[in-house]
Amino acid sequence: MTPFLALLQDASGPKSAAEETFQLFGAYSLSDPWFLALIPLAIIAVWYGRTRAGRARARVGVIATTSPKRSLVQNLAWIPLVLQIAALTLVAISLARPLRGSVETTTETEGVDIALTIDISSSMEYNDLDPKKTRLQVVKEVVHAFAVRRMTDREAAADNIALLTFAHYPKLVCPFTLDVDAMTGFIDGLEIVKNRQAEDGTAIGVGLAKAVAVLKGTEAKSKVVVLLTDGENNVFTIRPEDAADLAAREKIKVYTVFAGRYAYNGNVFLQRAEEAIDTSDLELIAKKTGGRFFRAKDPKELEKVYAEIESLERTKRQTKHFTETFDLYPWFLLPGLLCYVLAWISSSTWARRLV
Repeated sequence: MTPFLALLQDASGPKSAAEETFQLFGAYSLSDPWFLALIPLAIIAVWYGRTRAGRARARVGVIATTSPKRSLVQNLAWIPLVLQIAALTLVAISLARPLRGSVETTTETEGVDIALTIDISSSMEYNDLDPKKTRLQVVKEVVHAFAVRRMTDREAAADNIALLTFAHYPKLVCPFTLDVDAMTGFIDGLEIVKNRQAEDGTAIGVGLAKAVAVLKGTEAKSKVVVLLTDGENNVFTIRPEDAADLAAREKIKVYTVFAGRYAYNGNVFLQRAEEAIDTSDLELIAKKTGGRFFRAKDPKELEKVYAEIESLERTKRQTKHFTETFDLYPWFLLPGLLCYVLAWISSSTWARRLV
C-alpha cells in the first residue's frame, strides 16, 4: 500500500450519505464518476490556451540569428501548466466524490435451551463403563465437558442449560443458567440417592415430564432434553410414552442415552446378556419427539454420543452487513485549490512573461 493510500485508510473523513456508484478497488469507490470526464476536457482546454498564447507571441516580429541561451525561468516555464492541469484534475476527482466504505458485520445467533436430565438411581454406582469409576462418575465427566462446550461456545451462540436428576422422584438441581462455573459445580456434586428404600427407582417418565415442565417456561425457539439413564423404567406415576407426548406437544426434542454395558436386575446382580436390556421406552421417546436414541458401553462411546448431540443441535447463524461511507473529496479538493493558487501566483509573477 502506498503512503497516500495508507493515509486515506487511517483518515476516515466525514460520514457521507452518498451511495457507492462505481467501485474502484478494495473499500474505495466513486459516487459521481461522470465528473472524471472533465479531466481530459480540462487538459485540452489548458493546452489549447497555451498554444494560442504561443501563436500570439509568434506574431511579434523577432529576428534572431542565433538561439539565445535559455534562462532558469525559461527552463521552469512548464510548472504553471502542470499546476493548472493538476488543479483541474484534483478538482474533477473531488467532484466525482471519492468514498471509503466501512463494512460492519454483526452476527445474530440464538442458543439452545438444554435440560440435562441424569439418572442417579443406585444402579449408577456400578463400574461396567470403566472398571475404576462408577457409572455416575463417568457420566459426570462427560456431561461436565459437554456443558462447558455448549455454554462457552460464542461461534454458534452459548446455551442456557438446566440440570435435573431423577431416581424415584425428579429434582431440579440447577435452573437454566449461562453461568458455566455454577453449572459444572452442580454437575460435579451429583451423588447417588442415599435413602434407597424411599428414593430409589428409575422414573424415566417422571424425570422427562419434569424436564418438559422446566423447559415450558423458557422463551427459546429451540428446546432440547438430553435424558441419560442406565436402566428400564420401573416407576409408573407417569409412563414414558405419556411424557414423550407432553414433550412432543411442546415441540421439545428429546435425546435419550442408555449408559451401561449390562442391565441391572433388582438388587441381586447385573444381567450379563446385553440382549436382555430393554431400551424400547427410550427409543419411543426419541422417535415421538424428533430426537435420537443412543447407546454407550464405555467412556469413549459416551463422549461420542454427547459430541454427536452437540453437532446435531446447532443454531444457524444470521449475519447482517452494515456499510458506512466516508467522504474523501477534501483530500483531493484542498490540494487542487492549492495547485490552482500556486499556478495563479506563478503566472502573475515570475512566469508572467512566459505564459
